[in-house]
Amino acid sequence: MLWAAGGVAALAFLVTLEIVARHHGQPGPITNQAREVILAPSSGPLLYAGLALTMVVLTWRQRFIAAGVAIGIDVVFWPVRWVLDARMNFGNGALWVILGCAVIAVTRRTGRERVLLLKGAGLGLLLVAGHKTGDTWLHITSMTRPDVLDQYVATADHALGDPSWLAGRAVEATGPIGAHVLGGIYGQLPLAAAIIALYQLRHVAVQRRFPGHHLVRTFLVIGLLGPSIYMIFPVVGPVFAYGADGGHWAVANLWPNTAVPIGTPRPIRFDEITPRNCMPSLHTAWATTIFVHSRSGSWFFRFAGTFWLIGTLAATLGFGYHYGVDLVAGVVFALTIEAAMRAFDRGWDRRGVLLVTYGAAVFAVLLVSYRYLPVEMAEHPWVFGPLLILAMTSVIHCYIRTTRLWNPNTAPAKRPEPQLLLPA
Repeated sequence: MLWAAGGVAALAFLVTLEIVARHHGQPGPITNQAREVILAPSSGPLLYAGLALTMVVLTWRQRFIAAGVAIGIDVVFWPVRWVLDARMNFGNGALWVILGCAVIAVTRRTGRERVLLLKGAGLGLLLVAGHKTGDTWLHITSMTRPDVLDQYVATADHALGDPSWLAGRAVEATGPIGAHVLGGIYGQLPLAAAIIALYQLRHVAVQRRFPGHHLVRTFLVIGLLGPSIYMIFPVVGPVFAYGADGGHWAVANLWPNTAVPIGTPRPIRFDEITPRNCMPSLHTAWATTIFVHSRSGSWFFRFAGTFWLIGTLAATLGFGYHYGVDLVAGVVFALTIEAAMRAFDRGWDRRGVLLVTYGAAVFAVLLVSYRYLPVEMAEHPWVFGPLLILAMTSVIHCYIRTTRLWNPNTAPAKRPEPQLLLPA
């Protein structure tokens, strides 16, 4: 029943977003996804990551067949595109196989096996649809929010020492190698999430059921709720508002060499193309979620989760896509959503309600402070800087403490008490 309700809600949301996008003269997520059945996909690795999630419900023999069919379809598409001089990319085969699994579930399966296969296909499609939905949201933010609040955020960022400016100079110093590595980490975040999710769902084919909570659920909810904050707090980022990438719309060409001078901030008019996708940093939120879910894996997955979190933070700041205060808000946002999803899975209790309420309150206070206290934050960095870090750290501490109480097995073992040996 829960999966059916979630599917209906997701379909209704996609249809609504499609209508809104078309009202603004842009194709919506459904149209963009339908095009990739034939046309070159925007991201081949993402489609194959979706196929991998679908295959968690299949046997090993079925997985080999599905992967072979997907690769075979892409091999057929490749020369046809080359002859027609069309844009080259792969991934159509993966989408065809996901859709084929859904068709087989409806026409050739019954009972629990049908439901399980539909869940697998739905999970793969949701990963891809979530990416398309995000793209549509970004177009909507740029068309409906002409003014941006970058001056407020850049001023508040003085409290943290202007980390985007520092990271930007550091990335420039590493040359093309550093930029290429960080660009790969930043761009393939969904693929990293799929790898962690595959590890979490590795027993689905044997147990014939999905676990109550896993990474994909939080990942999708973050992508669903995050863009709504963009509409409330539109920000384009330092590389656009204060860098050469902003063109004549930029306030000045300052990033990453010269910090923004402290002044009275005001909303600034910006173009209708650049997404207002900074507050909060969803890449930071997603990377934080990957880090959290990797903690339950082997040493390799724990290392990979840590590596992806550090690399994502470095890329978001070093490429000028985000301010430091965006990242603080992104961590709080991620842990609040993750706590809500865990509480929903295990049943709401007092600890869960308090944790989610506290996280939401801290997140709201951060946004209000960035908007209405940026000058004070900039003029007193030794006060507001530690307060920002303390607020984020308090949410992290509460999350760790609460989840350990929920899962006693993850808590550190108590040291045995020394025994006093008495003489006989």
